[in-house]
Amino acid sequence: MSLKSTLAPLAAALVAALLAGCAQPHLVAVRADVGMNAPAPAWTAPPPQPAISVYIEPPLVQPAPVLVDVAPPPMLVEAPPPQPMAEAVWVGGYWGWQGRWVWCAGRWLPPPQPGYHWTQPYYEHRDDAVVFVAGHWAAAGVNFTPPAPGLHLSLQVSIGGGDRPVGPPGVFVPPPPGSRPGLVIPAPIGTPPAVVVSAPPVVHVGMRVTNNITRNTTTVNNISNVTNITNVTNVTVVAPPTATANGKAFQTNVPAQAHLAAALPAQVHAQAPRPASLTPVASFSAGHPPPALPAAQPVRLEAAQHAATPEPHAMPPQPKAVQGADFAQPAAASPRAAAETPHAMPAFEPPRPRPQEDRPPEPPHPQQPRPKDLHQQSPHPEPARETFRDEAARSQHHDAPAAPPHPPQAKPPAKAAPHPEGRHDEDRGEHKPHRKDEERRESRSEEAR
Repeated sequence: MSLKSTLAPLAAALVAALLAGCAQPHLVAVRADVGMNAPAPAWTAPPPQPAISVYIEPPLVQPAPVLVDVAPPPMLVEAPPPQPMAEAVWVGGYWGWQGRWVWCAGRWLPPPQPGYHWTQPYYEHRDDAVVFVAGHWAAAGVNFTPPAPGLHLSLQVSIGGGDRPVGPPGVFVPPPPGSRPGLVIPAPIGTPPAVVVSAPPVVHVGMRVTNNITRNTTTVNNISNVTNITNVTNVTVVAPPTATANGKAFQTNVPAQAHLAAALPAQVHAQAPRPASLTPVASFSAGHPPPALPAAQPVRLEAAQHAATPEPHAMPPQPKAVQGADFAQPAAASPRAAAETPHAMPAFEPPRPRPQEDRPPEPPHPQQPRPKDLHQQSPHPEPARETFRDEAARSQHHDAPAAPPHPPQAKPPAKAAPHPEGRHDEDRGEHKPHRKDEERRESRSEEAR
């Protein structure tokens, strides 16, 4: 009993404490600063770094690939000049490896041999590095062979440093001008890097390039032949709003030809410097020291209005413009044609009025046709009111046995044949001298009857 009496107060106190804790729970103040929809700081493109610009002597076969530790810089703007010849190919206009990334300036070159075609440079993001194959000539029927996935390559460390590649693994092209350095733009094999020159700068991963391939299906002798067109005419560049610097989605079709894509206006016009020397540099070869390179040149940023008017590129021949002398030559060189055409007015001589009172009277000729007969022989008939008058005069002429000779004061027409100027005067209605003479002869014929 003593144990129960001892534990009872303790149990009661414990129950009371538990009940008090349930009635008044202990509150702990927690403070946390959480930003909702905080705007990300706008990315400002740093000024472009100076670039080394050289001409590259393209190899005639596919060169060996090299493995580079840094990604190529964003693209530069270099609008091609007019094409000098039909077979010339726009060679260059991309970033190449010469112990560091250098700008391979573009130029027009004819194929070294008939049938040779140009192969675009190759960039691949592999194992946090870049596999690069320089642009080169290839013989007819020789296609590009991508480097094997298990190929062991020695890593080339850039002399001038740079940024590691950022983006999905695979084939890519450098980002548009003004983009964040290190970004890669996925693209199919053989895509010219110049297709992204007109795209907006990107600051995050997301932009990509896709080919627009046309498939032609033809049936010959009940056999279906499917042919894939390898010369892609255009590509599509697309980017979500999270990837672009302006926060807007982008999608457009760009010509797949390097010279046409490079001539498009750029949104960030980072002008590529011209090479200091016209002597081309040999292509880089692994295991050999890099060639001597000129000093780096500054990259100029031009205004947007200059970017909208790139240098002119090749245009089809335009027809020769017709000058003012060419218009005046037919009128001056063909007066005969103007005279043969009834309504054509000679451009070299204005119409001259011939008053009826100034012409002297002439005696009538027995074989001379009457003015009304001449008017009927004219290729241009008179209006309807004059046609009835001519018919009445013609009927009177046939009914009368012999018309008396006209007195000297009669004024017949001066010429037997109508003059071109006379015809023009009749068409315009300026003067018709034979109408009064006809009325006088009709009145005298009535008096004679």
